This record gives sequence, C-alpha cells and structure tokens, in this order.
Amino acid sequence: MPSFDISSKVDLQTLDNAINTVKKEISTRFDFKNSPVEIELNKKDFILKLEVESDMKMKQVIDVVISRSMKQGIEASAFDFEKDAYPSGKTIKKDVPVRNGLKQEDAKKIVKLIKDSGLKVQAAIMDDIIRVTAKKIDDLQDVIALCRTSNLGIPLQYINMKS
Repeated sequence: MPSFDISSKVDLQTLDNAINTVKKEISTRFDFKNSPVEIELNKKDFILKLEVESDMKMKQVIDVVISRSMKQGIEASAFDFEKDAYPSGKTIKKDVPVRNGLKQEDAKKIVKLIKDSGLKVQAAIMDDIIRVTAKKIDDLQDVIALCRTSNLGIPLQYINMKS
C-alpha cells in the first residue's frame, strides 16, 4: 500500500548556515555599527539566543533572521517568536526556540484534519511523525494538498513516499 510520512524537522546544518549568514550581514550593516549584538545558536536544544541594544534593533535582527532563513529553505513558522524579550542590564535578550519535530497536540490536530476530510486514508502518529497510508497514490496527494492549504502554523515536510 502506498504511504508517506508527515514530519516537521529543521536541518541543523541549514539552520547553522542561515545563522552564520545573519551574523555576517549584521556585522557589515551600518545601523549596527558600534552596538553590541550577539546571535548564538544552541545546537543541542535548538534555541536561538539574541542579545541587542534596543527593541528597534531586536525587530531588525528578527527580520534579518527570517529573511536569511527563508533564503536557506527554512520556513518562518519554524521560529517561535512569541516569547517577549527581557531586559538584562543595558541590553535586551530574547530566546527563540526553533520548532523541531511534531509535538503530540500538533500531530493530533493534523490527524483530526485528515480524518475529518473524508479521504480514504489511514493516519497514524509514530513518535514525531505521522504515517499516512492509502490504496491509491491520488488519495495521498490529496492529503498533501489538504495539509498545504490548511493554515496549521507549523512547517511540514512530506517524506518517504512509497508506492
């Protein structure tokens, strides 16, 4: 039976390349000259630590992070910018978690979406991926189209397509 997997993973090397590009661009920008800017990626926990001088510069750094990441192929929804920045002395710090892997509640939401669509497929949660199987490949392609059109707020990849 044909099947494929739905996952939400961020490639660590691609993310690292994007952050290095951000660091290089920030270091050459005139509006960041002589101002303390620290951008650090915790590769183990997938947390991006930002430290800048003001709120305005924080917004600019976030814009650069999003644009450079998208050019590297990482969706903007992979970053969780919802936590507020907090002051620390003369600087403002912000920890930005990078979403890596499907959380259980997100996986349940996707499975419910697939089951409510009425397509003749089976969806099963397996750790941090969802395996979708069907009798016809066309049904699987309909599931992919459904997941792309519904606004889930998380970046999804469709991998391991087998016929």
